[in-house]
Amino acid sequence: MAGAKGKGGTGEGGIRIITENRKARASYSVDEKVEAGLVLTGSEVKALRAGTANLSDAYALPKGSELYLLNAHIGVYNPSSFFTHEPLRGRKLLLHREQIDRWNTKVRERGYSIIPLLLYFKAGRAKVELGLCRGKTHEDRRQDIKERETKREMDRAMRRR
Repeated sequence: MAGAKGKGGTGEGGIRIITENRKARASYSVDEKVEAGLVLTGSEVKALRAGTANLSDAYALPKGSELYLLNAHIGVYNPSSFFTHEPLRGRKLLLHREQIDRWNTKVRERGYSIIPLLLYFKAGRAKVELGLCRGKTHEDRRQDIKERETKREMDRAMRRR
């Protein structure tokens, strides 16, 4: 996500990151990314502005011709005690029909998963960055660790010079 600052900051273009799914980056290899809008209630938006969201076990699933975000936890906003929302309810994602159809076929045929990577506000609207992901194997994880270690060693060597 280019131009985005750390948690709670506002970057270029009015992007404010709410939460990031770090577990997804470790467990999956991301092949494609897309930005989607969310259909939310008022108390959910207020809770997101307060920063009470968690994407660690969340995923997106196509249902018919629509895409839904499931298992994404948006905490309860306490001041809205009467008109509150269910924290783990399924939320409809807003994408173009052709994007939904293309990703739907990849999920069905090729064994991909649709995982939310980032939840943020962009120009006052809640957005989620979805990744078309494939699960990493044990060897893939070891390779990532090896690459990280060699990069760290090269950086150390460059600083010593």
